[in-house]
Amino acid sequence: MTGSSSTPTAKYLIQARFEVNGIVEKPDVIGAIFGQTEGLFGPEFDLRELQKNNRIGRIEVELKNEHNKTVGTITVTSSLNMAATALIAAAIESVDRVGPKEAKIWIERIDDIREAKRKNIVRRAKELIKKWSVETAPDVEELIREVSEAVRSHEISTYGPEQLPAGPDVHNSSSIILVEGRADVHNLLRCGIRNVIAIGGAKVPETIVRLSKEKEVTVFLDGDRAGDLILKELMQTAKVDYVARAPPGKEVEELSCREIHEALARKVPAAEARLKHARVAAHPKVVEAVNQLKGTLEAILFDENYEQIARLPVGELAERLPNFKDAAVIVFDGRVTQRLVDIASDLGVKLIVGDRISDMVKRPVNLRILTFDDVAPSPPKAGEE
Repeated sequence: MTGSSSTPTAKYLIQARFEVNGIVEKPDVIGAIFGQTEGLFGPEFDLRELQKNNRIGRIEVELKNEHNKTVGTITVTSSLNMAATALIAAAIESVDRVGPKEAKIWIERIDDIREAKRKNIVRRAKELIKKWSVETAPDVEELIREVSEAVRSHEISTYGPEQLPAGPDVHNSSSIILVEGRADVHNLLRCGIRNVIAIGGAKVPETIVRLSKEKEVTVFLDGDRAGDLILKELMQTAKVDYVARAPPGKEVEELSCREIHEALARKVPAAEARLKHARVAAHPKVVEAVNQLKGTLEAILFDENYEQIARLPVGELAERLPNFKDAAVIVFDGRVTQRLVDIASDLGVKLIVGDRISDMVKRPVNLRILTFDDVAPSPPKAGEE
């Protein structure tokens, strides 16, 4: 008996049963198979040669003796093709004697070892992927927690007694970004900017005034007329360090994250923004009037065409103003008060320019209020922004 129990590249497994009329041993059965198949199909199909060349494996025999008979099984592996393997199986089945005793061999089946191997591989793969899925798949509760945390990072908190919409880092950051409203705060939070707080209305809250004294302030406003007015109000009531604006015609709440970061990267010092805005906003005759009136304690009134209709002392302005029904613009070297604003609003005045502005409870929507510095600012001193 030569060769190994199976070939290195076995493809098929021949399985047979046998019965012998008498008592025989394993070597007898194997010898009968080799002897009775030898020379049937030429040397290329001799079982011994096929074993030497690892084309078939060792012939395995299992048997038992009972009632003066021997019964058992025969198995042989083959790396031959299907047709050649079937031919070898049929040759084994042709053996009819083991020594002097009659015998019968019949082939039960020929198994495709590769198919069995494939099935085992698939079975094992299923086990592995099941184990992998159980061990690596995140827990549903953990996923929910992660999503909840991401949502919370975008949630808006409140700040100060006015309950201003704000991000979570306003209280512990050395700098803050002022925006107009709640939707602007939400959009900046969405983009990872957490030190943001909203003004929340036309009047600058006391909380913003206080924060501007404690932290570096960047104002980030819409690129429209309303943004211009809010900027002026902030410049007059709070300390502003830098100014950033949305692109013309756009609102901060509708910007993409890329647009938000680009706008903030283009921020300019507040003094530069004040100069730029004043040049755009003021009519040349208003600028000229401001330069004329500085230090005079006088007022000049213009009609809607910017034609001068009166020049009078500031002390008489509030009393005499109702006499000038055509007044549309007031420029004066004094403080803009609530009383003067109310009188001017009733007359339909569109613009008041004063040296400075008092605290006011209300500002009419149709009346624009500026300071001398808004219209014709003095150049900043050396070392100032």
